[in-house]
Amino acid sequence: MYQTFFELKEKPFSLLPDPSFLYPSRKHRMALMMLEYGLMNQATISVITGEIGSGKTTLIRKLLADMEENVTVGLISNTHRSFGELLQWVLVAFGLESISKDKASLYKIFIDHIITEYGRGQRTVLIVDEAQNLDAETLEELRMLSNINADKDQVLQLILVGQPELREALRQPELIQFAQRIAVDFHLEPLSRDDTAAYIEHRLQIAGARPGIFTAVACHRVHYHAQGIPRLINLLCDTALVYAFADGFSEVSGEMVEQVAQDKQRGGFFPTPLETS
Repeated sequence: MYQTFFELKEKPFSLLPDPSFLYPSRKHRMALMMLEYGLMNQATISVITGEIGSGKTTLIRKLLADMEENVTVGLISNTHRSFGELLQWVLVAFGLESISKDKASLYKIFIDHIITEYGRGQRTVLIVDEAQNLDAETLEELRMLSNINADKDQVLQLILVGQPELREALRQPELIQFAQRIAVDFHLEPLSRDDTAAYIEHRLQIAGARPGIFTAVACHRVHYHAQGIPRLINLLCDTALVYAFADGFSEVSGEMVEQVAQDKQRGGFFPTPLETS
C-alpha cells in the first residue's frame, strides 16, 4: 500500500522471519556466533532463548541460510503440549517415512539415517523451535537421541530454541543429565533504545528507503511502546507507515507513533509498556 509512496522495494517491517533483514545487534551477533561455534565444535546441545518476538526464529533462519553443505538439518517448528510421538516428528523433520508406529522400528530408521549421513561425511543437526512446549519426558528422549556417537565425533547435534520458560524447564532435577550436556546457551534480551533506532533504519535501508523516514523522537517512542521487542517494533512501524501514507506525510513523527500505539492498545491486542516490561 505505502511502498510506492515511500519508494520502497519491499515491506521493511514484515512479521515474517526473513534472515535478509536480520539486524546485527551485539546480542544477535553474539547469539549467532555462539550457535556457529557450537556447530563447528560439535557441541552436543545448544540452547537459545528469548522473549516472544525477540528474533529467535529469524536468527535460526539466518543460521540455516549460512550453513555449510556438509550439514544435514532437520527442523521441528510446531511443538505443542500434545506433541505426540517424538521419533515420528524427528523422522518427518529429516524427510524420512515410516508406516510403522513401533518405537523400536522408528528408532532404527533414524539411527540408520544418521549412520548413513555420517558415512557420507555429513554432520546431522536437529533444530527444535518453540522447545518450551516440550515436557520433561520428551526432553529426556531428545537427550537419549544425542547419545549416538561415533568414535570422537558427535554424530547428532541438537539446537533447542524457545521462550524463557525453556530455561526454567531445563533446571528441573529430573533433567540434570540434559542440562549437563548443554555446551552452548544464550539468552536474547530486548534491544536498547539506540539499537531500536538503528534496527528501524537498518530495515528501511534494506528495503531501499531514503534516510530519516522515522524521526529520532519517533524511534524513541517505538522503543518505549515495543520495549525493544523486534516483532512489536515491526508491528508499530508498519502501521505507522500506513498512517503516514494515509495522511500524506513523508515522515513518521513521535506523535504519529503515539497515535498508532494508543489505537492498538485500545483494540486490546497490543501490550502496554508495563505489560511488556
